[in-house]
Amino acid sequence: MWRKLRACSLGGGVLMFLGLALTVFDLGPHGSSSRTAGPGSSGWQIVEPIRYQNLTIFPVVSSENADTSEFATLDEALAHGDVIISEQGDYLRRTREGRIPPGFSTGPQVNQLVLVNRGKRPVLLLAGEVVSGGKQDRIIGKDRIVPTGAAPLPLDVFCVEHGRWTGASDQFSAANLMVHPSVRLQAALEQDQSQVWAAVRGEAKSVGNSESATVRTTPTISRPALAAAIAAAGTQDYQKIYKSSPIGASVESVTEELGRRFDRATLLLKGERVVGVIAAFGDEVAWSDLFASSELFHSYWPKLLRSYAVEAMTRPGVGRTASLDDARDFLRPIIGHLEEESEPGVYEWRKESVDRLSEIQLTALSPRPVTLHYLRALRSGQQDFIVP
Repeated sequence: MWRKLRACSLGGGVLMFLGLALTVFDLGPHGSSSRTAGPGSSGWQIVEPIRYQNLTIFPVVSSENADTSEFATLDEALAHGDVIISEQGDYLRRTREGRIPPGFSTGPQVNQLVLVNRGKRPVLLLAGEVVSGGKQDRIIGKDRIVPTGAAPLPLDVFCVEHGRWTGASDQFSAANLMVHPSVRLQAALEQDQSQVWAAVRGEAKSVGNSESATVRTTPTISRPALAAAIAAAGTQDYQKIYKSSPIGASVESVTEELGRRFDRATLLLKGERVVGVIAAFGDEVAWSDLFASSELFHSYWPKLLRSYAVEAMTRPGVGRTASLDDARDFLRPIIGHLEEESEPGVYEWRKESVDRLSEIQLTALSPRPVTLHYLRALRSGQQDFIVP
């Protein structure tokens, strides 16, 4: 099935084209083949970007819209009580089981929780979503779908609250928060707990940052500001550092302005719906989150936007911005090392990497095949900023 991703202006003038397909082969002008993956079936367009300070957002729109109403988001399911997430030991005490089920432990585990879906809809989980409570706040470790009526799930997670191992309750609630891409990268792609902690502290390499760039401004969220927020929090708590501290107030201000600009720009669209975005930090396109429907995108957009703002504010300004050509090039087809996982009849998870580009595709298999989420990231390179 062919589909085209086109970059155009909001005025309707087509500027560029990028062949994009759902696992297809595209013969180039010289007979070469290329492959990529993405959600939806056809009609994607990249429209003119929204820029503010160090962040450029390229909306991706489509005239087609999949029906994703059969799926619940994690925040929605937790808020309605349809999903319960708890520490492992707490789950075993509450069920009073005399045996330990496969994959479970008798006590709390840093990198594994228990999830029970009691609702009537499958639940979509995205890597980087924060759940609050228990012994430590955690983030989801990998995109997946949890079906209805499933057995309690051993849920892979990463800690984002180094320094606490106590709590009034072993259960978790929705934080309505997504960690910023440099942290999310370490969870979703690198699967490295130590690097997740380092990224929370601002000590891990950021997404992208492969080329030398002249620094025009220092990061809004500086290393001293991060150190002060961590000291005030008492633990390396992601929420306290990036949301409840003075840093959080700065992030909210930037997020609100970006949100206003995004709303104004996308109101001009006619017959198209926003289904995702591509994000550039400084002059480097480094991240994208694309969805099967506008409704699903808008469910995640507030916390995704905030996460992109945090990422941009932790990086120095370089005096240049990314272009539509850069956004097109970022989504160029790739063929690389392929990893696949699946739960029969529920979902398929697919990761493909070549050089510093990686993409993850999550496809629901029931009630019909649909790619719910597509992520592409530019993995960390050598950060080499030049101060004039």
